[in-house]
Amino acid sequence: MKNLLLFLSAIVLITSCKKETPIDYAIISGKILNSDAKELSISSADRKIKKKLKIDSEGNFKDTLKVDAGMFSFYDSKNYNSFYAEAGNTIQINYDAKDFKNSLNFSGSGSDVSNYLIEKNKISSELTGERKELFILEEAAFKAKCNEVKKSLENLLSTTNIASTSFKANEIKDINYNYLNYISMYERSHAYYAKIEDFKVSEGFEDELKNIDYNNENDFKFSSIYKGLVSAHYRKLNSDLIKNDSVDRTLSYLKTVSKAPNENIKNTLLFDEAVYSIKYADDVETYYKIFTEASTDTENNKTITEIYNNLKHLSKGKVSPKFVNYTNYAGGRTSLDDLKGKYVYIDVWATWCGPCKYEIPFLKEVEKKYHGKNIHFVSLSVDKIKDKEKWMNMVKDEELTGIQLLANNDFNSDFVKGYMINAIPQFILLDPDGNIVDKNAPRPSSSQLTELFNELNI
Repeated sequence: MKNLLLFLSAIVLITSCKKETPIDYAIISGKILNSDAKELSISSADRKIKKKLKIDSEGNFKDTLKVDAGMFSFYDSKNYNSFYAEAGNTIQINYDAKDFKNSLNFSGSGSDVSNYLIEKNKISSELTGERKELFILEEAAFKAKCNEVKKSLENLLSTTNIASTSFKANEIKDINYNYLNYISMYERSHAYYAKIEDFKVSEGFEDELKNIDYNNENDFKFSSIYKGLVSAHYRKLNSDLIKNDSVDRTLSYLKTVSKAPNENIKNTLLFDEAVYSIKYADDVETYYKIFTEASTDTENNKTITEIYNNLKHLSKGKVSPKFVNYTNYAGGRTSLDDLKGKYVYIDVWATWCGPCKYEIPFLKEVEKKYHGKNIHFVSLSVDKIKDKEKWMNMVKDEELTGIQLLANNDFNSDFVKGYMINAIPQFILLDPDGNIVDKNAPRPSSSQLTELFNELNI
């Protein structure tokens, strides 16, 4: 009997000493009505966590999502929104795709935060109103409105039953950062909307901004608004440094950010800038060197190195990526090789792109000026194939000239991916042999374009 008791005691001791595996995930599930989407894309605010949840034929989805705590976004190819999740939560996302704004709701443990955020955005939007009407206000009225928004949001937070104490502690600071962000934007925005080019705020208006600590890693991770304030802070430092120097602003910004005292903040700002702007750098080699010497994040460096290696294939003189058998508005199909023998100026655009449409009148003028010269003008639309009729109607209605083509798979077309295009418009200039002259050629609205054409004796 004594031995039996000792054995049982040993079992209890072993069991009690065994460590429980901590939960490092949340369960995300829900139902989408009136949608033909096959998957729901989810990503964290820093884009380091990405996952696609399969949606069944009835609109249901369910999967685990590795989390600590933070904001996530979801996208079903048409509808987009954000939610908050912590490890151990069971978040349910439900909505009707045909009435997304009014039907979206969250349930399950931890959903109180996401529902609070919906109400927060609603109140903030109602109180601030149209952007122009807010920023056209005079200083005193503007600050009064900003304080009204701040107090209303603080009241909402204090009266909402939210279980996460860490979220509430971070959120009260986020509300204040939101207020400070409006103050920081006022001078530039008021000048624009009130049409006063040289407008400057009165002395003391921005005094509250002097107390911002730009090295708070916790707030940087939690608050996208604080992150924006930090980014703006370093851009202003950069602008002040290069005000009287003719240096490359992009390279200078990397150098400025590399001096940030907090390593994680520095790495994030470097990466957020580089992942976009390295593609447009005039001197990719120098850009990459500055980035890699400053960044200490292994995963970030791996991503930028991959982009850099791809960009080396797009340098001046390299053979251009090809497009083959793209639909031609004039009839039939056209490949890039069909255009050899002349320079080729390619405008990558879409019917839904505002900045693209802004360039159209300028492009028409350039095409008219160089009509009959040694150059083809190609407008390559990345509209989806299902929107082909919309594209054709716009070409007709706007009387677009040049060679009008429709890419075979929008942004996933080989040619578009070959140039790593993720923002439009983008303009590309090729020589008569199909080699790259400039992967980021000047826009039609820029006088630099005709200067380039003249240099090439086109």
